[in-house]
Amino acid sequence: MLQTIEAVNSAINDFVWGVPAMVCIIGVGLVLSCRTGFIQFRKFGYALKNSIGKIFSKEEAKEGSITPFQAVCTALAATVGTGNIAGVAGAIAIGGPGAVFWMWVSALLGMCTKFSEVTLAVHFREKNAEGDYVGGPMYYIKNGLGKNWYWMAVIYAALGSLTVLGTGNATQVNTITASIDSALLNYGIIGDGQVGTVNLIIGIVIAILVAIVLLGGVKRIGSVTEKLVPFMAVFYIILALGVVFMHIGSVPAVFESIFVGAFNPSAFTGGVVGSLFVSMRRGVSRGIFSNEAGIGTGSIAHACADTDQPVKQGMFGIFEVFADTIVICTLTALVILLGGEGIEWGAAAGAELTISGFTSSYGNWVSIFTAIAMCCFAFSTILGWGLYGARCIEFVFSTKIVKPFFIVYSLVAILGATVDLGIIWGIADTCNGLMSIPNLVALFLLSGTVVKLVREHFAKEK
Repeated sequence: MLQTIEAVNSAINDFVWGVPAMVCIIGVGLVLSCRTGFIQFRKFGYALKNSIGKIFSKEEAKEGSITPFQAVCTALAATVGTGNIAGVAGAIAIGGPGAVFWMWVSALLGMCTKFSEVTLAVHFREKNAEGDYVGGPMYYIKNGLGKNWYWMAVIYAALGSLTVLGTGNATQVNTITASIDSALLNYGIIGDGQVGTVNLIIGIVIAILVAIVLLGGVKRIGSVTEKLVPFMAVFYIILALGVVFMHIGSVPAVFESIFVGAFNPSAFTGGVVGSLFVSMRRGVSRGIFSNEAGIGTGSIAHACADTDQPVKQGMFGIFEVFADTIVICTLTALVILLGGEGIEWGAAAGAELTISGFTSSYGNWVSIFTAIAMCCFAFSTILGWGLYGARCIEFVFSTKIVKPFFIVYSLVAILGATVDLGIIWGIADTCNGLMSIPNLVALFLLSGTVVKLVREHFAKEK
């Protein structure tokens, strides 16, 4: 049965992430960039000032909403997760060092894609029965494209409701248990026979913590993520920069492998990875898995922001993709390529490859700190995707089903901690691709609205 599921998923995945998907993702990003005058570069300084300037803001949000900075932290909580650690490792192992280059390309265009998603989400959002702001791709499809496209909004929300269980929860918890197990085994605190029991305890603890935060509503989610995200990002960046400085002499050679390997992968993988398309596909798909530009999920958190300026909130989207992929994913790639030992080209890899990069540079003691970093990354992702799942399932059904969903979603953490999730990673990757289809169609059709909102916003500012 499992072999059949894997075969079916592999066939769908090959189609979803095949040539048409690459054309659509890069094509829509180009269309949006051209129509907005490459706003991600032209207004990059404005985006940074708008984003970083909010870090020390003490503003309070109105009832039913969160502050703009809490919104970006909730979105970053969901994007800065295992995709930055396990996802980058998988992209490099299968696509070669050149996959990092294609990750950058998808991010540079994705900055405008995510800007557009956030802008549209705030512009076309609604208030639900409980008085909370709700928005995202399903709402800008419904309210922006009209009733004839409602079926596409329902498909997006239905896919989102299912995807969050794997992408947002089970795979994240699996990464937490793997990192904690690695640290405990390295120090001989536990033996191989005790791993199952430890993982069950970890799963139960995570399930309880997730339930406490999610059942507290959007304000509690925002309050937790605005504290957790800046801490974990700075913590991880410092650790990664340490590896870079330790191997500073090898940095030029690594960047050469990234740029040359993007077009000639076999030059650095001994011929194991010889296809340019494999490198491109891995880089683009893992980049999107990490920063979510094109999937549209991040805009769901931004729709909760207490703001009446869609374009200004959209600037956070530019900052998110830059921070997530250009900064954190790049540092992860450097840790792997500089400090990693024995990369098995063409073979599946995950968080263990990133951990190897840290431990080979610092020693086994750093596994404790990488475990802490990964726990923070993964836990924050679980919270962000929990909100996404709630909004998706609410769109298909009603607000009455949200709390039961949160309980089920929390319990999935126990499953993620105790079961081998090899196939779940593959299904999660496929679901992400399927979610991007209705979202990219909507973005293309609503690109004129984005242009109009941008012109009006900056005309007012002048």
